[in-house]
Amino acid sequence: MMIRDPFEFQSGQLPLLISIPHAGTRLTPAVEKGLTDEARPLQDTDWHIPRLYDFTRAMGASVLVGNYSRLVIDLNRPADDKPLYTTATTGLFPDVLFDGRPSFLPDAAPSDEERAGYLQNIWQPYHQQLQNELARLKAQHGYALLFDAHSIASVIPRLFDGKLPDLNLGTNGGESCPASLSDRLVTCCQQQQQFSHVLNGRFKGGLHYPRLWSPAGTPARGTVGAGAGELYVRADI
Repeated sequence: MMIRDPFEFQSGQLPLLISIPHAGTRLTPAVEKGLTDEARPLQDTDWHIPRLYDFTRAMGASVLVGNYSRLVIDLNRPADDKPLYTTATTGLFPDVLFDGRPSFLPDAAPSDEERAGYLQNIWQPYHQQLQNELARLKAQHGYALLFDAHSIASVIPRLFDGKLPDLNLGTNGGESCPASLSDRLVTCCQQQQQFSHVLNGRFKGGLHYPRLWSPAGTPARGTVGAGAGELYVRADI
């Protein structure tokens, strides 16, 4: 199996890592061959996120971007494919699109052997790089902040009711970072009138957000604070 460059990475100087797992559009031959016509546009990709967060590179943040499509393997799902949500979702190897239509033609999905290779050669290197960089930042600064960056369509009836706010911030219900940090993010959102926002609404953060911070309310030495940002995408953008 030929897997090349599963991710792009730029190391920075700030104690901040931006993780962008769903912007990749690269396909393996087996996936490309088996996709339905509806899946070929890769509409569930987190479009424009690397460009949108490009300013963080100039600030000095580290940036990690997956190169392969989530239809090959979803970098934001656990290796055991345990569901992140109790509601409708997609798995480690998505067999359906967000709207419920099949991703692959009948009997045309990659084999178990091929998918095991995706796990070993795409998923594992990405997460190893993520852990290595967080460890480096913690060693250098005493703590590290992880921000998981996403985008999604604003209306997907299969996944959620109604329409999403413009900015969807998640801290796993307060479990992944102290309120002092999430409050600052919310304050930034409140200081502008152009975009609506919510904290821990439909998207609360998932795979990267166990409790990693000090309960004292500020980043403690040797700890990681994590958050997620989900931006809605309009059809006219």
